[in-house]
Amino acid sequence: MRVLIVEDEPYMAEAIRDGLRLEAIAADIAGDGDTALELLSVNAYDIAVLDRDIPGPSGDEVAESIVASGSGMPILMLTAADRIDDKATGFGLGADDYLTKPFALQELVLRLRALDRRRAHNRPPVREIAGLRLDPFRREVFRDGRYVALTRKQFAVLEVLVAAEGGVVSAEDLLERAWDENADPFTNAVRITVSALRKRLGEPWVIATVAGSGYRIDIGREDGDRG
Repeated sequence: MRVLIVEDEPYMAEAIRDGLRLEAIAADIAGDGDTALELLSVNAYDIAVLDRDIPGPSGDEVAESIVASGSGMPILMLTAADRIDDKATGFGLGADDYLTKPFALQELVLRLRALDRRRAHNRPPVREIAGLRLDPFRREVFRDGRYVALTRKQFAVLEVLVAAEGGVVSAEDLLERAWDENADPFTNAVRITVSALRKRLGEPWVIATVAGSGYRIDIGREDGDRG
């Protein structure tokens, strides 16, 4: 299990991280909202442990970003705010569990393991197509047995294309499904991301461009432009 601890009190964050490591749980630390969002964009975590009151984007905003990403990552809110209405708003934002300070480390460990078991029961199927193996649960991609490190956005785009099973997905659909609602439809974000994704996956290109229509996973048919 790998968790992200979003906590702005360094001593507490380090104590939690060190305690989790003794329980064979890997943990990274983010001391503010911006760092949390950056780590979430480049690393695959099983669970996020969020303090609500942090510098930069709040823990609530980080939680909203996780939920909007569609990753299904469980969120455990860890905070001193212990009133019922505080908990209600936390759960309303998408939190899966809530632990108030002060707390026993062993209780945190038990809750994390319970969340991980629950997540495993809802594990989505691994998809395989055109030499690609995409595991949505572990957020991992392999091509012909070789691990491919992707950013969260690249993974999201590939996940949509793989789910289409060789069907064409328009740039508009990709923008709607792999970006948030604030994405500018007039940007080149989709084209740039697909281009970077192609390079990560390596040659021969497995993502084909269908002129005037969109993109698809090339499963061996000859139609369509490879550009």
